[in-house]
Amino acid sequence: MAEQHQGLDSLKSMQSAAAPVAEAEPKLDAQGRAYATGKRKNAVSRVWIKLGKGKITVNGRDSQVYFARPVLRMIINQPFAAVNRVGQYDVICSVTGGGLSGQAGAVRHGISKALINFEPKLRPTLKTGGFLTRDSRVVERKKYGKMKARRSFQFSKR
Repeated sequence: MAEQHQGLDSLKSMQSAAAPVAEAEPKLDAQGRAYATGKRKNAVSRVWIKLGKGKITVNGRDSQVYFARPVLRMIINQPFAAVNRVGQYDVICSVTGGGLSGQAGAVRHGISKALINFEPKLRPTLKTGGFLTRDSRVVERKKYGKMKARRSFQFSKR
């Protein structure tokens, strides 16, 4: 109670006196790469990005070979298209678990997070695009007394 404020004007002057917010700095390793982990369903990916010509390597293979379906390749390139950085970064990633669809989602999530570590100013664009949210939908487990997760055995009155 020792301090008394004289109204809203004094609060505004206190707010303006506060220190400005420092901008986030890139988080790069010794080789100039940004690292992030992406997850989707049961798949986990470890992603490193660096400046380059746009080459994407997944588990030691080219992304064209690893993700043969065009839809999966499109999913991987979505973060770059959202921030207008197509062909500017080389991506090296290792992904384990799940199927190809879940792995593609995990790589997309990892690329998005690594882009923020490389260029923090891209965060609002990627956040509004929904690339930073971990898609938590997973397969529902089978319950005892059921054929599958929800499917019951056929009922017969007699």
